[in-house]
Amino acid sequence: MGKVKITQVRSIIKRPKDQKLTVKALGLRKINHSVEKEATPQIMGMIRKVAHLIQVEQL
Repeated sequence: MGKVKITQVRSIIKRPKDQKLTVKALGLRKINHSVEKEATPQIMGMIRKVAHLIQVEQL
């Protein structure tokens, strides 16, 4: 499995609670904050759930 760089690009204000919790579970704290994660099936599922709030780059 490769790595992915995940960057939050949109706010989680006025989003459903499950989306807020998913963004926090990915380790994102605020807009333009980035984290690197291993591209496991679990992480990729979380990315798909909040794809409209984040930007993803393959490393």
